[in-house]
Amino acid sequence: MKAIYWFSALLLASPATADDWPQWRGPNRDGVWKEKGLISQFSTSEIPIKWRVEIGSGYSGPTVAKGRVYVTDRLRNPDRERIHCFDEITGAMIWSKSYSCSYAAVKYPAGPRAAVTIHDELAYALGTTGLLHILKADTGEVIHTSDLKTRFDIQMPIWGIAAAPLIVDSQLILQIGGKEACVVALDRKTGETRWTSLSDPASYSAPIYCERNGKPEIIVWTGTNVHGLNPTNGQSRWTVNMGYNRWVIGMATPVLGKDRLLVTSTDRGSLMIHLADEPQTLWWKYGSGEDDTQSLHGFIGTPVMESGHFYGVNKSGIFRCIDASNGKRIWEDRTATSQTRFSCMHIVRNGDCYWMFNDRGELIIATLSPQGYRELSRAKLIEPTHEQLRGRAGVTWSHPAFANRHIFARSDKELVCASLAAE
Repeated sequence: MKAIYWFSALLLASPATADDWPQWRGPNRDGVWKEKGLISQFSTSEIPIKWRVEIGSGYSGPTVAKGRVYVTDRLRNPDRERIHCFDEITGAMIWSKSYSCSYAAVKYPAGPRAAVTIHDELAYALGTTGLLHILKADTGEVIHTSDLKTRFDIQMPIWGIAAAPLIVDSQLILQIGGKEACVVALDRKTGETRWTSLSDPASYSAPIYCERNGKPEIIVWTGTNVHGLNPTNGQSRWTVNMGYNRWVIGMATPVLGKDRLLVTSTDRGSLMIHLADEPQTLWWKYGSGEDDTQSLHGFIGTPVMESGHFYGVNKSGIFRCIDASNGKRIWEDRTATSQTRFSCMHIVRNGDCYWMFNDRGELIIATLSPQGYRELSRAKLIEPTHEQLRGRAGVTWSHPAFANRHIFARSDKELVCASLAAE
């Protein structure tokens, strides 16, 4: 009996040491990677690639679930978006879905923005113009497809639809910017409408889910406000204003702490919401324009918050530590990213270390504290390309996936896989 118990315990413990990355920013959409058995430094200046496959352009980061890797891209002449599924071990194509899609009303030519969400054997892919596909994750068989632009009268954002789909119980939550339907909840299996909410313009920020004071809540940062929504009916329980200057440019995902919520944008700086209050209140706000950069004016990359401080990259590429109690800068570093307007870095926490993927295609292992940035190791993973941003030496703006002791990253030309496992 003891042997049977030990074997059962081993089976139950195994999944905790190897995790998938089934949605935007990881299993809990919080940029936390819990796997162990990883390298502590790189052995060479370039990370050995396990496999690489050719793909088209796109901002959507890869996701990984049950031995499969998902990513979307775009090809032109003729214009079409594609949803791909590859074998996690070999990179072999398992299935691919292609459909016509014109970007006439959208700026920037690179392909879909939103990461594919995988849940309960289904894949949820949201295209740049609002074309939604629900597919069987293993075969690519289409379960439901819908033109959300027509269905909900989307007031198209300048850079298209970008917020990754969120699953809450039996509902698929989407921020799409429909007229009187900025946020919609669909049945996650049939695509039927459950509820619609808000008349705000859409931002590019992905919604998140939390439980607060024993109640489930969807937190969504739209083009003008931060809302806490009731998942049952979409009604806003609380609202804090976070507008924009010339155009909506909110991209980073809201960062949830124990009793606080951080939001940051290029043109409006950062604000912290006190979640313990009822209704929720603005704790502090720092910054009012792009040139006021004493705190953090975040761009694409989402900051991380830990032990009373948060860390993120300013829109000019400066990496900063900010006091979470008041928004004031503690330190800054100019070595982690390129010092160029609209630089980007995606930060993922793993134990006591942070894995950071910058816009030059470099992967960095570092520790972060109020005392400073300490780089442990850095190596090149993938070459920057130009479809995501024209006019400089290319960028890698897409968030990588960290799954099963590997990293999966994409450019406008390829998707690569590399092992990060310790020997």
